[in-house]
Amino acid sequence: MNKDQVKGAAKDIGGKIQEEAGKLVGSKEQEAKGLKHQAEGKVQKSVGDLKAAAVELKETVRNA
Repeated sequence: MNKDQVKGAAKDIGGKIQEEAGKLVGSKEQEAKGLKHQAEGKVQKSVGDLKAAAVELKETVRNA
């Protein structure tokens, strides 16, 4: 895993926690912030996935 994959997954999990905390205390603002962090985390993880796939493809082409 690369740093974008790790940071993205962590941000997604943190956002889920923040969203649930917002629900528990009745804060729509915290729920929205949690959802925002989840979306950011998913995008960052996807970027990391693309980077990893590019490295793997590069290695495959190099070894062909």
